[in-house]
Amino acid sequence: MSLEFRHIAHAYGGVPALRDVSFNAPSGAITCLLGSSGCGKSTLLALAAGLLEVQSGTIKLDGEVLADPTRHPPPERRPVGLMFQDGALFPHMTVAENIAFGMAPRDKAGIADWIDRVRLSGKGKRYPHELSGGEQQRAALARAMAHDPRVLLMDEPFANIDIVRRRSLRAEFRAILKARGTTTVLVTHDPDEALELGDHIALVEAGQVTQAGPPQALLETPARPSVGVMLGNGVVLAARPETRGGRTVFATGLGTFEREAIGGQVPEGEPCELLFYPDAVGLVAAEAGEGDGESQDGALAVVDAVLRGRRWAVTLANSASDAVDAGGQRITVLSDEPVDPARRYRLVPHRASMRAFPAS
Repeated sequence: MSLEFRHIAHAYGGVPALRDVSFNAPSGAITCLLGSSGCGKSTLLALAAGLLEVQSGTIKLDGEVLADPTRHPPPERRPVGLMFQDGALFPHMTVAENIAFGMAPRDKAGIADWIDRVRLSGKGKRYPHELSGGEQQRAALARAMAHDPRVLLMDEPFANIDIVRRRSLRAEFRAILKARGTTTVLVTHDPDEALELGDHIALVEAGQVTQAGPPQALLETPARPSVGVMLGNGVVLAARPETRGGRTVFATGLGTFEREAIGGQVPEGEPCELLFYPDAVGLVAAEAGEGDGESQDGALAVVDAVLRGRRWAVTLANSASDAVDAGGQRITVLSDEPVDPARRYRLVPHRASMRAFPAS
């Protein structure tokens, strides 16, 4: 039961929020709309839910028009479930009554089944204020799913949950949604959440979908550097191609990289930008004394090193005193081994791990 957005444009008081947005949320998949606050992702959700009228473009459900500028069925007449950031449970109703509100007909067996599915057994008679934040979101999911919607829309459902419970709640929700085969569109600003939950990711930037597809495809073949920066914590370096000894190399403010380090198409002869991921580069200690005084061709000083999970996040720069390279950015990479803060290191990208783009 796919949900399609075709050439959607929307404005608030003449200020564009969406510009010619087209993408598809595949049937039975969890599609994450990923982007920063104010980029337009919640507007897309509101248009699909019927909370806003479509100004331009078409929204289709399984090939049939759900809404366009001439058709605007109200939310209650759409085969769509909606779950908000704060759950929005009815405070004067019990958990069971909240779930029953979304069911037709209201059957006790169905209510009990959903209470069990979302791990709220024994709490059906409690009111929302008697539940934890995670329990409230479980109840909200059950209410949104109880009437068996063809599509579930979720607007940052884990934003108000503490980070420890958030991880387990994501896993629980994904298991429930995949078991039901529910086509889901979930709004988030958290790249980790999109990668953990999404079968499909649509990256939204400034009112446009920059790229949409499976997470691996976006990481391996980003359409532009910003995709890698947002989704994979990528680093972008300004580079210029040079010919040395009959081979092409790419000179940057943080060292020179061989052509073999770059995958895919490479702009010929023009300045470019190189994108790499912090976990796809190694560190090699420079020779003792190399780079002393002024930095020499990528012999970088260690600015900081902290544990991130089970790996070291190592921040490097040309000069340890100002920690800023010629482009004004620090470079942080992940290392399996601790580094010696008194030594300098070179960046050694994994083969074909970089991507080159025309200079912006």
